[in-house]
Amino acid sequence: MSAKTDTIGKFLDELASDAPTPGGGGAAALSGAMGAALVSMVCNLTIGKKNYEAVSADLQLTLAKAEKLRAELTAGVDEDVVAFNTLMGAYGLPRGTDEEKAKRSATIQSALKEATLAPLKTCKICYDVISLSKEAADKGNLNVISDAGVAVLAANAGLRSCALNVFINAKAIKDRDFAEQQLAEVNALLAKAAAETEAVYETVKAKIGG
Repeated sequence: MSAKTDTIGKFLDELASDAPTPGGGGAAALSGAMGAALVSMVCNLTIGKKNYEAVSADLQLTLAKAEKLRAELTAGVDEDVVAFNTLMGAYGLPRGTDEEKAKRSATIQSALKEATLAPLKTCKICYDVISLSKEAADKGNLNVISDAGVAVLAANAGLRSCALNVFINAKAIKDRDFAEQQLAEVNALLAKAAAETEAVYETVKAKIGG
């Protein structure tokens, strides 16, 4: 499965199947990618338009950033699969001898750290999309401003969803200093994202008369 080449239908079929991947982490990354794509859409429908000349240069920069984030989040769908498969492979290692048990335990712990860092990376990128959504909501074409609201909600959904994967994997990590550091970081992102998402949503609502 590759998020860049598969159709939406195929991805959803695989998501709905009894296969463990793609799963929630991939879906979360895709949600963030859709948010970034919607930011790009608002920018593309604003840049160069009449009455928006003053913000066109700013939104050119926003567009470039949004496209970079969209690419990173699309890649994150596949990265989630790799992290999960690596972890499952570690759990499947032999444990017949003490040496094998020690190797298996160390490999599992290493894989758990990677499986925590991967969704945390996605959380950070989704947060960046939320920030760009504010730019789109503040400066975007009023005819498509509702899409900036959808963008911020999609990005926040991606962030909150990936945070769950951080929580579940960090719980099993024996290196508690490492785990607590990642948990603190994701909780801080969640708090900031919640406030900023609501602010952007209210901005959009006000502009469309909601």
